[in-house]
Amino acid sequence: MESPHIEVPAQLFAPAESLSFAGTYNLPELVQGVDTYTFEHPLTWEVTVSNTGGALLVTGIVTADAVTSCVRCLEPAEYRLEGEVEGYYLIPDSDVELTEEEKEEYELLGEDHIIDLSPLLVAALSLELPHTPLCDDECKGLCAGCGANLNVEECTCEKTEEEEDEFHPNPFSVLRNIKFEE
Repeated sequence: MESPHIEVPAQLFAPAESLSFAGTYNLPELVQGVDTYTFEHPLTWEVTVSNTGGALLVTGIVTADAVTSCVRCLEPAEYRLEGEVEGYYLIPDSDVELTEEEKEEYELLGEDHIIDLSPLLVAALSLELPHTPLCDDECKGLCAGCGANLNVEECTCEKTEEEEDEFHPNPFSVLRNIKFEE
């Protein structure tokens, strides 16, 4: 799998110059916490690289169709992701002395003048991933007793009154435990 990259042309080393680039990237999967997102199709990206005078600013958009498992019912959950790509690369110049803070905060453009876009694309998509992936906002999930997908079928478990209250809490169910004198 080849990483998406930009070979910075000589004209971009002139201040205030900018060029646009576009392409696709075959990212097989992206792991975010316990969730693994897969991509059946290559993600697409469009970026503009601008010389800000001493640095190259990379801005653009990345789009992808991601699939993961719903956290409630384990069925596939599909997402259309569109993230904003942003990167800042300092142009190495022997005349300009960089502070330690600048060296830590920004990337330094390599001597080969190649910008690897994969970390920028992955970061942009990671920010767009849902915290709790669901197949549908109204997903009912799986029955804790029999494992039935409650979106598709009714549960076949026989629940006691206490178990029913556990799944459908009733604020008055605590009154059942009060002992009255007769």
